[in-house]
Amino acid sequence: MKKFIVIMLLIAAPASAEKLSLDAVSSYFNAMTSAEAAFIQNSDDGNQSSGRMYIKRPGRIRFEYDPPNLALVVVGGGQVAVFDPKANSEPTRFPLNQTPLSLVLERNVDLARRDMVVAHTSDGPRTLITLQDPDRPEYGFIQLVFTDNPVQLHQWIVDDNSGSKTQIVLGDWTQGHKMPSILFNIQAEMQRRAN
Repeated sequence: MKKFIVIMLLIAAPASAEKLSLDAVSSYFNAMTSAEAAFIQNSDDGNQSSGRMYIKRPGRIRFEYDPPNLALVVVGGGQVAVFDPKANSEPTRFPLNQTPLSLVLERNVDLARRDMVVAHTSDGPRTLITLQDPDRPEYGFIQLVFTDNPVQLHQWIVDDNSGSKTQIVLGDWTQGHKMPSILFNIQAEMQRRAN
């Protein structure tokens, strides 16, 4: 009888999830044309911010922060612009290819063929993939955390190689709706703020 109960418990227990393949994750990004999600950002210093993220692939992403933060990050045209509402100056700008985020905003993401995956593990229900540009390791790395069924990006952690880490947790995903390109136009945002 004990043996029967053990067998029934094993049959009834959910199978542990296998980690997602690199091809499955690449396909997930390549199928994404546009997406919107709520985010919560946690910094090493204990600060927490929230807001909405907008993605229009390839190469464009926007982070609108909720009050009291009111910061804005716009990625478009190969540039990253960080708008600080407390400063009366132009945004801080730098090339997208100097950030680990560029690896998932590429036109054709193919993680299995690029020499950028430095770790690929699973902690049960989640798959964790750590990416670093081998040509620019000094720019840090990004760890992506995915859930399965359906495949979805749940969070990422950026390490800028200076000892600072930022975690973004995503929720309330919607995908595939039309999104105006002006959301990702840095010059247009600068003009709007100047008026």
